[in-house]
Amino acid sequence: MNESRTHACDVAIIGGGPSGSTLATLLRKYNPALSVLVIEKETFPREHVGESQLPAISPILWEMGVWDKVEAAGFPVKLGASLTWGRDNERWDFDFYPVEEFKDEPRPAKFEGQRTRTAFQVERSIYDTILLDHAAEQGADVRQGALVREILKTGDRVDGLHMDNGDTIVARYYVDASGTHATLRRAMGVDVDAPHSLRNVAFWSYWDNIQWAVEIGVGGTRVQVRSLPYGWIWFIPLSPTRASVGLICPAEYYKNTGLSPEEIYHKALSEQQEIASLMTESAQTDKVHAAKDWSQVAHRVTGDNWYVCGEAAGFADPILAAGMTLAHGSARELAYTILEMERGELDKAWLKRSYDEKTRKNIRQHIRFAQFWYASNGCFKDLQEHCQNIAQEAGLQLNPQEAWRWLAQGGFSNQTLDAAHLGSFDLGTAKQLVGKFGDAELDLEKETLTFMQYNKLTLDFRNVRDDKVAEYREGRVVPVDCVVRDGKILPKVGAYPVLVNMLAKSNDPNQIFGYLQQQIRGGQTPERATMLMRQLVQAMEVMVVDGWVICENDPNRPMPKWTLGKNRQLRSSDEGERAYESARGARMN
Repeated sequence: MNESRTHACDVAIIGGGPSGSTLATLLRKYNPALSVLVIEKETFPREHVGESQLPAISPILWEMGVWDKVEAAGFPVKLGASLTWGRDNERWDFDFYPVEEFKDEPRPAKFEGQRTRTAFQVERSIYDTILLDHAAEQGADVRQGALVREILKTGDRVDGLHMDNGDTIVARYYVDASGTHATLRRAMGVDVDAPHSLRNVAFWSYWDNIQWAVEIGVGGTRVQVRSLPYGWIWFIPLSPTRASVGLICPAEYYKNTGLSPEEIYHKALSEQQEIASLMTESAQTDKVHAAKDWSQVAHRVTGDNWYVCGEAAGFADPILAAGMTLAHGSARELAYTILEMERGELDKAWLKRSYDEKTRKNIRQHIRFAQFWYASNGCFKDLQEHCQNIAQEAGLQLNPQEAWRWLAQGGFSNQTLDAAHLGSFDLGTAKQLVGKFGDAELDLEKETLTFMQYNKLTLDFRNVRDDKVAEYREGRVVPVDCVVRDGKILPKVGAYPVLVNMLAKSNDPNQIFGYLQQQIRGGQTPERATMLMRQLVQAMEVMVVDGWVICENDPNRPMPKWTLGKNRQLRSSDEGERAYESARGARMN
């Protein structure tokens, strides 16, 4: 009989999936003196669902030092998704990077240029093993096949982890990265908010000898998403010949069918001819897996000496493939938080509050997006009442402009403070997605951004207070000055202070953007100038939606003119620059 032992470390992480591996790697990268223990109950490699990524993951992999290893595995490059979704049941493509500009390049490729704006479609048994092995190479103590039997605690403080083999782990920081098992979070009595309308179930399996619907460049493709009257199917290429194929439908609908997981899964495949056409010669290589796929967010993700990241903190419906992004992103920000607490230079309560608020806000934003997507899908003929309930529960109107306002009021995620994001998508991409649904598609040339429809933009800083918001960069949590009002935050970084300065001088969008456009053109490459202007107009939209700018029309002033340049990037017309020139030498009013 083995004698029980007590093991001490600085950070004990429950779970060796992407969030646990990311956390361990970054802790060791920025503070090699920390002893980091990763406890994983399974033995890798093991299958896991959740193969489709978003571009926000790629820079995290690069920061971890694992990009080259992931790229060398030859996973398909994800440029976007092809969907049938919405009232007309027409296929449409959503891309992260303009497909017509994607250049052929040999693989493995470097993390530069076009590859910084793409994602991977990964076979999790391989991907997760690469990440966990990399964490071990960075000096983390990785223990596989190790099960936490009991969380030892006193009040809101964790005293230790009692292991299945009788050992006890004692740490200064305890982290729950155990995914939906939420081992530590549940033990600490933390509940979740779970919208009843998004209680779905997933059924999936793996297939060999499949075909890709499209190949873009070398190894690039799109995920296929296809609606059915009672749910939707994903088709995710994992290699040139292998794919993950799954079905999502409401749990109540599945229960009422009386079908087994295998029966409803194969029924769905037989009814979706576009997906079936990619599998005419294929063979199923695994059983049909089934899991609850419920959107939820924890009431809190920090405690006395414990923290939660990844899916243990919450989960957003997979329709927009945000799960892995939330897992990697929250783990990165938690690593920075722990590193900063070790330095002792910043207030610990502020660090914990910043991590808690940002993590849960990001998850909630994706849940709101999912509610909108399901409620707006006219293809779900068997689920019309279900979709109506989602809309009613969310208080959602399906007019595109009203829907945009509702989504935006959920809070911009500020994934990076100097750029505007709604969930994991930049503002322009998010608005284009919203514009696909509702009674009429948004006219991108006239209604892409709210402020474009007005000729007077007035800064409104009434009743604001100064505060600090956390920015996570290069291993540090940096307090950034901001102003706060009614829960809305405007950081004094990136495009925002530039716009505040211009709005203090002029309320004429022609003058404001004419000046900015002229300044940008003067010292930047065309590509860089396009990116900067895009950030400025998106930042203005955030300021309008959040109430920092009041929009009006002055009948005595001409309306501003806007054009769509290359890749449909919004910019002020040349007339705007002339308006600025005419105002030079005189005070702009």
